[in-house]
Amino acid sequence: MHEALQHDTITARLEGDRIEPRASWRDRLLFIRLAASGLAILTGWLLTIRHGPYPWIVLCFAAAMLIGGYATIRQGLRALLRLRFDMNGMMAVAVIGAALIGQWEEGAVVAFLYAVSNWLEGFTQDRARRSIRGLMDLAPRTARVRRDGIEVVIPVEGIAVGDRLLIQPGEKLSTDGIIRAGASAINQSAITGESVPVDRAVGEAVYAGTLNGHGALEVEATRRADDTTLAHIIHLVEEAQSQRAPSQRFVDRFARIYTPIVFAGALAVMLFPPLLFGAPWNAWIYRGLALLILSCPCALVVSTPVTIVSAIGAAARHGIMIKGGAHLEELGRIKAVALDKTGTLTLGHPEVVDIVPLNHQGPEQVLSLAAAVEAHSEHPLARAVVRAARHREVPIPSARDFTALPGQGGHAIVAGEQIFVGSPRLFAELAGTKGEYGAVAALESEGKTVILVGTAQGASGVLALADPLRPNCREAIAGLRAAGILHVAVLTGDNRRTAERIAKEIGADTLRAEVLPDQKLHAVRALREVFGSLAMVGDGVNDAPALAASNVGIAMGVAGSDVALETADVALMSDDLAKLPYLIHLGRATVRVIRQNIGFAIGLKLLAIAAVFPGWLTLWLAVLGDMGATVLVTLNGMRLLRSRPVPTDPPHARG
Repeated sequence: MHEALQHDTITARLEGDRIEPRASWRDRLLFIRLAASGLAILTGWLLTIRHGPYPWIVLCFAAAMLIGGYATIRQGLRALLRLRFDMNGMMAVAVIGAALIGQWEEGAVVAFLYAVSNWLEGFTQDRARRSIRGLMDLAPRTARVRRDGIEVVIPVEGIAVGDRLLIQPGEKLSTDGIIRAGASAINQSAITGESVPVDRAVGEAVYAGTLNGHGALEVEATRRADDTTLAHIIHLVEEAQSQRAPSQRFVDRFARIYTPIVFAGALAVMLFPPLLFGAPWNAWIYRGLALLILSCPCALVVSTPVTIVSAIGAAARHGIMIKGGAHLEELGRIKAVALDKTGTLTLGHPEVVDIVPLNHQGPEQVLSLAAAVEAHSEHPLARAVVRAARHREVPIPSARDFTALPGQGGHAIVAGEQIFVGSPRLFAELAGTKGEYGAVAALESEGKTVILVGTAQGASGVLALADPLRPNCREAIAGLRAAGILHVAVLTGDNRRTAERIAKEIGADTLRAEVLPDQKLHAVRALREVFGSLAMVGDGVNDAPALAASNVGIAMGVAGSDVALETADVALMSDDLAKLPYLIHLGRATVRVIRQNIGFAIGLKLLAIAAVFPGWLTLWLAVLGDMGATVLVTLNGMRLLRSRPVPTDPPHARG
């Protein structure tokens, strides 16, 4: 199989090897050889037209044959001596056979066209590999580091965990790290596929290969250069492109059986008519050689890998890592999608979604008082209240004498008055009343968490918090249905009331709430039994059993989770659910293109083989047909490189 890979300009590599561009001198040498071979053929044709000396005509065509076909003849004869039948062996037999029966012109054109075919395959397939080389070029080669108070420029390989990197505006980050000084907008498209820069400040993570915006940064390295998220992405894509899809494995098995049969068939065409019926040897040897050339499974063998490589490369450019052709093809057959809720459909942390004043105060005053007290608490709900106040630019007054009330809330002195922030139970105990706030029951019925703000005499406002849906979530579900997904399910361990609100908002078909990981696993298996092929979308950690049980496991937010990167079959490098429909469309397009290529390659062979026996097909036309089919299926597969997600309107800043 290694020889077949070499013919298709696909090189086998050891794990960890980097893909390097083909040497330019080799490209130039190949082009010079093709030009010399073509010039020799042209000279031979001119001598034939002018009725030149026959030996010189033969010499010109023989020279074209050797110059253009030397590598093919050498590799083909070597394979035949080992009783291994491949495309190079077929061409070697055809070229040598043409010379033996005096068809020098035909042999020369065959050798030249086959060399051109190999060059075109290498050129077109090299475009698909550029996506990987482009990823490798994203990270800079050097880094400016402060060590012992001195700034030095070192190769990225010399970066150690804990080093302080100095990143100027417009520079790319050389490794993953945490911002220790400064703030800036970071273009993370290399990692997440998002074109909109995101704001990053002290304490937040940044990644190698991303582009710093307007601010100067000091970043503490958290990983070595060979262990960054970008390095993991490159490894994943290289590994994925080396894996063989089911269609490709079928083609490989077909080619191994098909090639010896073709040799036997061509030999039968050459021998049986002359031996059994006294037909002319030259005519039937010529037809046998034409059959041999035309039967080369070049287009068939190259039809699948170039399509898979192109699709995986296109997905990688948009922040989607697909771990192999098998998963890509499986995506094309998905009928149902199951989604985790927390961290997948939702942001994974609470946010203030409603503010209801209960007296003469306005919403901003209610939020301001609550934030003043909660600024002294570390509770997730308290941090959400403070975050909401800052996001809405509501002033946060100073507070003193803060006291936490475990399980209920807390209180502090604000502007000389004791303000309480806490659960409805806390205010029921303070005021000695229950259920007097109608807004509380209405908000809780929607699955929201409610906290009250007020004094010991009663509440002055209600804050409702919820884990909000991700941006573009509803559009993503609509896109999945447009892509042909028949069923959308929500699987979550959260309480039923909250889960029902989320499922209703996105328009899910079924909901399983309050399920443990093993119950989620059983739910996935049940859905697979009904729909046959299912994709599970989760965070890649607590959803690992369900991800593994699905036909295709898709992990969200991989830039912050190595576990997700290892668990899932597909990894979305951003939290943008809007890329899910693109993923399904890409899988379906890949399966469709593979079928087109295989059908076209086999159909063209059958049509041309039928033209061999009446003598309608010449050797050079057979090569031209084989070359054309190979290039056409290659170009058809490479169309997937241009596929891209439908643009949406992502938020420009963090929530």
